[in-house]
Amino acid sequence: MQIAIGADHAGFALKEQLKPWLEAAGHQVNDLGAHDLDPEDDYPDFAVAVARFIQAGDAERGIICCGSGVGASITANKVPGVRAGLCHDTYSAHQGVEHDDMNAICLGARIIGLDLSKEIVTAFLGANFIPEPRFQRRLGKLNQVEAEG
Repeated sequence: MQIAIGADHAGFALKEQLKPWLEAAGHQVNDLGAHDLDPEDDYPDFAVAVARFIQAGDAERGIICCGSGVGASITANKVPGVRAGLCHDTYSAHQGVEHDDMNAICLGARIIGLDLSKEIVTAFLGANFIPEPRFQRRLGKLNQVEAEG
């Protein structure tokens, strides 16, 4: 799977650990930064980079790491076509894809550790949207809200 990944200083270490793990699992990983630990960087820069990569169709899914995951989620969801969810459990990670067609996951590196992050990412990447009428209807309503601005 084509995956875009990005992180600010607070999520940098987690991103650096997830990237080789994802590659070893056979994924094509596009690291959109940060490429160096810089305590002065800002999460919106990396969240929007991942979101735009998804929006352009250059990645099927995105992973964004910051301190809590909240700011990354807020930022990524400003980009049309991106449905980013803050997930710190495996249920939300797969259910967000299955029911809501979530295409980006935000992780709080100050909240969860590497092992749980791997479980959550595994659930996220292994899930597919369920094209049942109720989920399609709800996604249509979400897309309408996005189109109306």
